[in-house]
Amino acid sequence: MALPVAEWQGRTARLWAALEPALRERLAAASLRDAVRLGCDLLREEEEEAALLRLCLQARTDKQPEAAGWYREQGNREFKRGRYQAALRLYSKAASHELPGSPEVSVCFANRSAALFHLGHFEVCLEDIARAESHGYPDRLLPKVLLRKAECLLCLERLQDAQDILSVLESKIALDGVMTTHLTRLKKLSQLKVKLGEKERCPEPAREAHGGIQGKPEIWEENNRISGASSSLSLSFDAERGRHLVASQDIVPGQSLVKEEAFVSVLCPGESLPLQDGATAWDTRATNADLYCHRCLRQLLASVPCHGCSYAKYCSQDCADMAWQQYHRTECSLGALLLTLGVFCHVALRTILLAGFAEVSRLVAWSHCGDKNLQNPEARCKPLSEAADSGADSRSIPGCGSNGRYQSSYQALFHLLPHTEQHSPEHKFLCTLSVVAICKQLQAAGLEAAVLNQESPQQRSKTKTCEKTSDELSPELKTVAEAMLRHVLQLQCNAQAITVMQELGPGDGAVVDKKPVRLATAFFPVLSLLNHSCCPNTSVSFSGTAATVRASQPISSGQEVLHCYGPHWCRMRVAERQQLLRQYFFKCRCRACLEELESGVKSVVSIRNSFCCPTCQAQMQGEEDTLCCSNEACGTSASKDHLSGRLQDLQQQIKKALDLLSVGKADRAIKMLLKCQINAGTFLSPEHLLMGELEDHLAQVYATLGKWQEAARHLKKSIEVVEMHHGPSSVEAGHELFKLAQILFNGFAVSEALSTIQRAEGILSVHFGPQSAQIQELQEMKACLSELPRNILQRT
Repeated sequence: MALPVAEWQGRTARLWAALEPALRERLAAASLRDAVRLGCDLLREEEEEAALLRLCLQARTDKQPEAAGWYREQGNREFKRGRYQAALRLYSKAASHELPGSPEVSVCFANRSAALFHLGHFEVCLEDIARAESHGYPDRLLPKVLLRKAECLLCLERLQDAQDILSVLESKIALDGVMTTHLTRLKKLSQLKVKLGEKERCPEPAREAHGGIQGKPEIWEENNRISGASSSLSLSFDAERGRHLVASQDIVPGQSLVKEEAFVSVLCPGESLPLQDGATAWDTRATNADLYCHRCLRQLLASVPCHGCSYAKYCSQDCADMAWQQYHRTECSLGALLLTLGVFCHVALRTILLAGFAEVSRLVAWSHCGDKNLQNPEARCKPLSEAADSGADSRSIPGCGSNGRYQSSYQALFHLLPHTEQHSPEHKFLCTLSVVAICKQLQAAGLEAAVLNQESPQQRSKTKTCEKTSDELSPELKTVAEAMLRHVLQLQCNAQAITVMQELGPGDGAVVDKKPVRLATAFFPVLSLLNHSCCPNTSVSFSGTAATVRASQPISSGQEVLHCYGPHWCRMRVAERQQLLRQYFFKCRCRACLEELESGVKSVVSIRNSFCCPTCQAQMQGEEDTLCCSNEACGTSASKDHLSGRLQDLQQQIKKALDLLSVGKADRAIKMLLKCQINAGTFLSPEHLLMGELEDHLAQVYATLGKWQEAARHLKKSIEVVEMHHGPSSVEAGHELFKLAQILFNGFAVSEALSTIQRAEGILSVHFGPQSAQIQELQEMKACLSELPRNILQRT
């Protein structure tokens, strides 16, 4: 959720409506500095602060031992049922709620290690066992954990280490007076010793390392004027397009153009159920906050919880320590407030913390000397380049340093346009009160010194709880609030969604279905140089917090390098695209929009996603409430609302079928999907995107049953629809071909599998590069098939 929760938005809207007209006019025309000053005065009402506090109670991030106990019990239930992945998630939730240093947290780690062992994650299992031991795991339970540790070491071929643990375990059991309690473990111990002896006598042959197939390394030469950009690009600036990137030489598809680490990124929390008054149960669903590291965005297996809150989770102790040092020591106690006020406010605060107050205050002070120029790029001159040579073009481009270099820095980020005068006054008011609320909380919690970087290293690790001394913000915190307001407004046009392909379902099938999910919101100063086009010539992919921009088609020297901010031309009609793009404060004049607007020809998207006549299957047409059959001889008409209602009902039926599949009822899912397909054919165009989705779902169900030929037949039809909508070289077509390659591979259709792998590899390498996980998997499949005996290859 980018903006604050609906309740806070509604409250600020009512407060805005109650203001005197003259004050509303002042706020609407106010500079960022004046807006903060007025916002401080308006948020003095205790009623508003109390309302915000009540909202924060719905998004608690403090430690709750009662929640930890409940999650641990749920984890134990799932473990007994053999649902180890579910148990793993629940034990992680339990660990995040336990108080640091408590014996219970060690039990959480020990329980989680058992789930990890059953899932075959032996190295991570050992890490959790070490965590359990370091957190004071009860001595009476230690033999059970040591036995698991020995088993892990044995599975990892660390025979001597396993032998040492078994010796310790034997001694420990022998010292225990009540031997009967360890009879089961003694039996397991003797079995392990037999296995260990067998492995020492007959060591297994060394296996090749997984993932040994490597793609060709990419050729990369960094630009000496733009950090993280290829030498094949140059930075330009003009009044119409602002800062933008241009090809300085011919560029081929798949060529890397930008490789940039986010200046700041904040994990999007995902959906979560708020606690109801008096509720004793907690949400067991896994959200982004449970699945990904809150600092580096790597996928979590066994998370390391923050010692101060239940929300922040990390992939390692190193990540946890780094986050604490850089920003989380300040954010930790504000978790509920930041979740309530939305990701944009959170990104703004973290940006300030990472930049440091000295740099923030320097740039804010400089902006006061030229507020009007900051809103008008045409009027801007050399920024912060006291010794700059006015004749050097790049030095006069906003965001460049005095050496003329554009870096992925706070200075470049600060110069991104906030469009202060173009946001609606109500939106500016909401953002102003939200950032002021955060700064007031910083002051009330005694965190001002941490924000201003005035604490000693020893003090930084201590949470301060001193009382608020005044309603008035200090001058320094007003500077922080002004910078934060600037960044929140910038984010509307410059926020970059970090996306990841997330597996649907458990991910343990032969064919893995994935969908793109928004993982985090970030600032990328260099990536922000790319202007928009509904038919872009680039593709952006992410690995953790790093973005890579690649050419998706040939780009000639002198041609602008373009990125798609929102809907692609082949997914949506021009009128709908233009409406969505209004948030960026420009009217798109890209080639696709101009061609569609000027030609007067009906959008291909409209034709493909149209309704068809229930009587003769010809296309239904018309812009009014009633649609008419395009076949004059037919003359059938139908209500648009009626057909839209049928479409919604159909989508609900498809969802029910997929729910059946998720609980293992594949046969019932097939029957329901086939019925949906017949129903869809009576009122949807054969090229409708939903028709392709139905074919994809049917392929998924047949693959689940191991009916590979049927699965391949349906997926080929899905690919036909996808290519009509998105193009044969689109990333969507690449993902569908990847799934078809998996199906053909599992169905032992060798020749067809090899040709499909080649097609998928060619498309996906353009969008994601030769080192991506999907390319590696395709190459492994190809290597496996190529090693088959020649007579088998010839037969298939």
